[in-house]
Amino acid sequence: MSMSVRSRSLLAVAALLLAGAFFLPLWNVALVAPQYPEGLGMRIWINTIAGLKPNDLDSINNLNHYIGMKRIEPESIPELRLMPILVGGLLALGLVAAAVGRRWLARVWVGAFLVLGVAGLVDFYRWEYDYGHNLDMENAIIKVPGMNYQPPLIGSKQLLNFTATSLPAAGGYLIAFSLALGVFALYMDRSRESQAVEAKAPNTSPVTSVA
Repeated sequence: MSMSVRSRSLLAVAALLLAGAFFLPLWNVALVAPQYPEGLGMRIWINTIAGLKPNDLDSINNLNHYIGMKRIEPESIPELRLMPILVGGLLALGLVAAAVGRRWLARVWVGAFLVLGVAGLVDFYRWEYDYGHNLDMENAIIKVPGMNYQPPLIGSKQLLNFTATSLPAAGGYLIAFSLALGVFALYMDRSRESQAVEAKAPNTSPVTSVA
């Protein structure tokens, strides 16, 4: 079934919002400790990871060396090469769905969006788990038995004397809004169809005749 012009327009806007993910950071991870009152942090972009400040990533890698964590090297993370392709494909599919105007294709777009979003969060958690648990204890300078250094997926967590905070950045919120707008476009179109069906339904209410 064809979608209304308004729903198709909303779907197109939702797809185009994904372009912002190529220009805005997706996620922030911040570290605060007494010896770093100004904080350290890194931004995850669609194709790289960078420090919140110019030297932050190097400082984080140096700290990680003391506790046996692997260095964070963006060029060695395959997801950073894959994400631009996936987001670009999702953007293109959304525009095609809006142009064709078929509801089933819009549902495919929303479904693919949900699957990729959940898969991305699961993969990010797995990445954090690997960095926080698979430690080189043989060469670590600081050894704390039973300790792991996995930062939280969302929220704050105490790691030794550091408070680690992990939250979506502007690009992450934009992606979430894009999905929400796509779902709303489908909902609005479904409501329009229901109203049209009700309007066409025959009036079966009893008629009282007056003598």
